[in-house]
Amino acid sequence: MAERMIYLDHAATTMVDPAVLDAMLPYLGGQYGNPSSIHTLGRAALSALDDAREIVAAVLGAGRKEIIFTGGGTEANNLAIKGVALEQQRRGRGKHLITSAVEHHAVLHACEYLQSFGFELTVLPVDGYGQISVEDVRAALRPDTVLVSVMHANNEVGTIQPIAEIGAICRQAQVPFHCDAVQAAGSLLLDVDALNVDLLTLAAHKFYGPKGVGVLYVRHGTTLLPQINGGGQERRRRAGTENVAGIVGLAEALQRAEQRREAYKAHCAVLRDRLAEGVLRAIPHTMLNGHPSERLPNNVNLSFDYVEAESVLLLLDQHGICASSGSACSSGSIEPSHVLTAMQVPGDRANGTVRFSLGKDTTAEEIDQVLAVLPEAIRRLREVSPLYRERELTVV
Repeated sequence: MAERMIYLDHAATTMVDPAVLDAMLPYLGGQYGNPSSIHTLGRAALSALDDAREIVAAVLGAGRKEIIFTGGGTEANNLAIKGVALEQQRRGRGKHLITSAVEHHAVLHACEYLQSFGFELTVLPVDGYGQISVEDVRAALRPDTVLVSVMHANNEVGTIQPIAEIGAICRQAQVPFHCDAVQAAGSLLLDVDALNVDLLTLAAHKFYGPKGVGVLYVRHGTTLLPQINGGGQERRRRAGTENVAGIVGLAEALQRAEQRREAYKAHCAVLRDRLAEGVLRAIPHTMLNGHPSERLPNNVNLSFDYVEAESVLLLLDQHGICASSGSACSSGSIEPSHVLTAMQVPGDRANGTVRFSLGKDTTAEEIDQVLAVLPEAIRRLREVSPLYRERELTVV
């Protein structure tokens, strides 16, 4: 095994930035007060919470009262979708939802859950790059549509969606628009007015913050039913004692990610293209998935014909290279990726798909090491593939 791990799975999670950990440490130690307490320690915790809320609001171009802290991106997505839909149903405004076929399961499963309560769900298709059509959104809107939810950028293939355009259509139709922006922080603009969103989701561990803490932005005037009851925290929208240390870490990480966004994009994009071009040049029967230009700067999603992704990942791991076969939340699943399926990628090709996601500390030397290891790994696996041997025998 390599002495130093080459970590190319940042879409699954990132390490906690040392500066973020430093900001969190006081609230994991001596500053342990409950923000709801009125004594000195409680007031100090509340002050930290207020400061964090101001930082997050500033990055999003939002008001501090529009920020809800949650236990992560999945909870934030569930609160947005179920909260808005059930409140709209309660007010008799309709029971129709719209989303896309390539959303994270936190969105898709929340929408499917609502179907058991009588909601109708329209799941819009995507093109071969994984991109949704703005006109498809417009055509799907109905008088009884109560929510549209489309992600900012895809966690598997990195394709960026036309969020501002979709948001403008929803605003014209007066339909609330939710955006899962979990993969976007640090790479894409998060200004909620520029994006025309009414709700937006973030998760700290995707941008060098801690796991187990997230954000839901809710535009003023957008009403939703709380999904966790039992206290008055977060302006009665999310009960439970706040994770002060995690929230402080989230705010610090988000602020740093926004400050470094342009440098991060430039750094990752160069290495992304170096990796993608190098692999496509060195390994035949390989396809890059996702939009060629409208994609996250750190995402390289590649399908290798005649191999299984799990075998590729195990060989890479033997060389100290960490990558993924797709969404970390689907680890262990034997089903083909729903994202690649929606993009009409054939099942056998989808099963040979590996995602490399780069980070702020990824180096050119690490990319070159992957390019030195990966072609041989694919060659070895294809040598024992009956399908590949059959193909070689039939090629004239």
